[in-house]
Amino acid sequence: MSIKIRIPRGPGSAARYLPQDAVLRAGVAAFLLLAVIGCGVFTFYWVRYARIVDRRLSGPIFDNTAKIYGAPELVRVGERITASDIVSELQRAGYTEEGAKAPSQIGTYHLLRDGIAIEPGTESYRGPGEADIHLKQGKVDTILSAGKLVGGYELEPQLVTALYTEQRSKRQVVKYQDIPKVMREAVLSVEDRRFFQHGGVNYIRLLEAALVDLREGRHEQGGSTITMQVARMFFLTPQKTFRRKLTEMLISIELEHRFSKEQIFEFYANQVDLGQRGSFAIHGFGEAAHAFFNKDLQAITLPEAALLAGLIQRPSYLSPYRHPERALDRRNLVLDAMVENHAITRSDAERGKAAPLKLAPLNVEASDAPYFVDLVKDNLTSHFSDQELAGGNYHVYSTLDPDLQRGAAQAVSEGLKVVDAKLLKLRTRRIKIGKGRKAKYETRVLPGPDAQVALVAIDPHTGHMLALVGGRNYAFSQLDHAVAKRPTGSIFKPFVYAAAINTALSGGVPPANFAAAAANSSSSTVPTPANAATPASATPQQPASAPPEPAPVATPTAPVVITPVTLVNDEPTTFSYGDQIYEPRNYRDEYHGQVTARYALALSLNNATVALAQLVGYDKVADLARAAGINSVKATPAMALGAYDATPLDMASAYTVFANGGVKLSPVLINSVRNAKGDVLANYQAEQKPVLDARVAYIMTNMMAGVLNYGTAYGVRAAGFNAPAAGKTGTSHDAWFAGYTSDLLCIVWVGYDDYSDIRLSGAEIAAPIWTDFMKRAVTLPEYRDVSDFEQPTGVVNVQLDKVTNALATSTCPNDYVAAFIAGTEPTETCDQAMGEHRGFLARILGLGGAKPLPPPPPGQPPNAQAGQQTAGAQGQAADADKKKKGLFGKIVGIFKEDDKPTAPSPPPSQPH
Repeated sequence: MSIKIRIPRGPGSAARYLPQDAVLRAGVAAFLLLAVIGCGVFTFYWVRYARIVDRRLSGPIFDNTAKIYGAPELVRVGERITASDIVSELQRAGYTEEGAKAPSQIGTYHLLRDGIAIEPGTESYRGPGEADIHLKQGKVDTILSAGKLVGGYELEPQLVTALYTEQRSKRQVVKYQDIPKVMREAVLSVEDRRFFQHGGVNYIRLLEAALVDLREGRHEQGGSTITMQVARMFFLTPQKTFRRKLTEMLISIELEHRFSKEQIFEFYANQVDLGQRGSFAIHGFGEAAHAFFNKDLQAITLPEAALLAGLIQRPSYLSPYRHPERALDRRNLVLDAMVENHAITRSDAERGKAAPLKLAPLNVEASDAPYFVDLVKDNLTSHFSDQELAGGNYHVYSTLDPDLQRGAAQAVSEGLKVVDAKLLKLRTRRIKIGKGRKAKYETRVLPGPDAQVALVAIDPHTGHMLALVGGRNYAFSQLDHAVAKRPTGSIFKPFVYAAAINTALSGGVPPANFAAAAANSSSSTVPTPANAATPASATPQQPASAPPEPAPVATPTAPVVITPVTLVNDEPTTFSYGDQIYEPRNYRDEYHGQVTARYALALSLNNATVALAQLVGYDKVADLARAAGINSVKATPAMALGAYDATPLDMASAYTVFANGGVKLSPVLINSVRNAKGDVLANYQAEQKPVLDARVAYIMTNMMAGVLNYGTAYGVRAAGFNAPAAGKTGTSHDAWFAGYTSDLLCIVWVGYDDYSDIRLSGAEIAAPIWTDFMKRAVTLPEYRDVSDFEQPTGVVNVQLDKVTNALATSTCPNDYVAAFIAGTEPTETCDQAMGEHRGFLARILGLGGAKPLPPPPPGQPPNAQAGQQTAGAQGQAADADKKKKGLFGKIVGIFKEDDKPTAPSPPPSQPH
């Protein structure tokens, strides 16, 4: 059998398969042409955006930037704390409870019957090793760490922030499995319910959005899926155009082919914009949880998750800080959407709606310490490259104490309210308008700049910077006033007096200095040698038989040591220096004549201080200041009053000389830097530099305690801060206060950016901020036990009579306690100083005893409320009375009014 196939021939044989109509043929041809072109264009853009996606996502999708942590909190045996307090600290550091679905790599914990067990994870600061903290009656009873009983345990440091990028944004990258289910459900319910079903584009939703836009006549409905939002976030601008929407869809399809749904959601969760905090943009749910609630994302609650999900639509418009009503309405809408999406029950939603907004305080300083972070970043960039810091996932363990930082921010915030009120009062004027009977008075407020502020707190024995506030509003100005140079004012004066006290060890003031001082000043009186002492290495002078007279004295023939009770001249004086004249004036032109150096420092007397600097030698004072880190000083009379510039940070370092036994410490911001594996890349310690003998440093601390106890900073005590402390007020065009306790040193500066005079003293506006901060600090466990300043060997405490500044006896018990370098203390008694003025009756009544009163017993502060009658003196006077026998003793008891102590009235406010 054969089969025949007929094959048509001729040019017209193929035409029968095409439409016979010419127009229809043209349409088909056009369609095919457009299809080819469309495929070409699609292929072109597909390849183009595929390459863009490759470039953008080939490396780390997010900058794996370095993270900055605060100093670890130390829990001590005997400390009053509860298990819930420890749990809160651990949760803020990222710990999760043992048995959680997604256990934290940082660490876990579980509650015990009488305490808590802590298990650090692989990413912990501490490394593996369980610790058990046992509590009893609200206190830490025992701590077992690595199988051994220890006296303290460092909790995990809290994350302060991640180093920001050049766009000043912050992000804490989280993994998909670390995002709580409640957070995922809240986002999906309100942003993209079919996220796990569609292929990147929800065409039905797009059509609905397009119809709404056509009806409204504007582009309001986006219709974008989460994948499309990711495409826009990473690759496109937010501009709403048809072309951008098509590009968005194309990239979305590309992303869906390359990544899983979980990966895409992770991109979204770390990139989504959730508003602004200060000058930083908040990106991602991890950073937002810290910014809005001060907690780790894994600890977030249902209403908090709903609030964050609601902010995605319009983060600025819905800001819970600026618009809480809008934020609540949006949160509740998200809760309803979660019910509709079967993510939660209606009862869950109602409970969530009933919850109030519980936001972290809107204080950037309290949570982020932005000025501190800026300094840390500057420090790091000098040791590590930008690439290492941006992509190395370094852990930077800083010295910042988060609790103390919060206290500093709060103290500054409250203090600025007082400053602003005082400035408003200064600028308010009552102005007369019109003449005669028609005249009216109006109250007007003169314009002026806002006061700026800086607060620096450091550990005076380690140099660790514990808290830092660099301005009143970081969002408004990133200028860090803690590192801005300003005239130091009177907080420089202690260096003048330290140079003077140091003469006890340097051989004394040469006699030639007395002659030069007299020749270079218009006042004829100079520090009185009779009230000074010989160098510690020499034999003390014999006591004079008469009290010192505030009159001109002859130039001494031997070197003279300056002590806290050396008399200096506080009178209007013109000082000559080279071919220049310097005429300092005291506050309100009030002068005191001959006063002790101790009193001159306490009341910040300008003329007395310059006179002392001239006597000691301007060059000696300048050398000491430079050694302490105040490098701008020049050896001039103006130097003595703080005319030269230094930063608050410089002054904090300089004051460690007094607070740290004469050894200067450079401030340290970082303890260590570690990589992602926990390997230590760098350790940091303060540079130490001996500047003063420990005895001189202690004498200066003892003298500066008088500033608070009866001097220009008496307001500190009046405000209720009674712990042992020393400090100095300062006023130039700015206001300063520098002060310290045994374990905390703090500098406060207040002034204007334009260098104009703030017209308020350090005692009025800087000291109150310092006081508020210190009062907050002593409520914290680490700073609660403020001890007396440690007195070094070679220093003696003696009780002196207030009238003569000689050794007190039972006949002149109105005394005070002062510290001296051994061998330089006064040797004559008040009886000897008064000479024969007490008369015959006094001698026969037993009032002429020349036995000096002993110093206070060990353990009693030598400077407790200096200037007041001490309990020791009172006890000595009482014992003397008991020893008196017979009628004369009883008569004496009637007339000795000094034996009955009276509470002194507060000293008058004496700003300088």
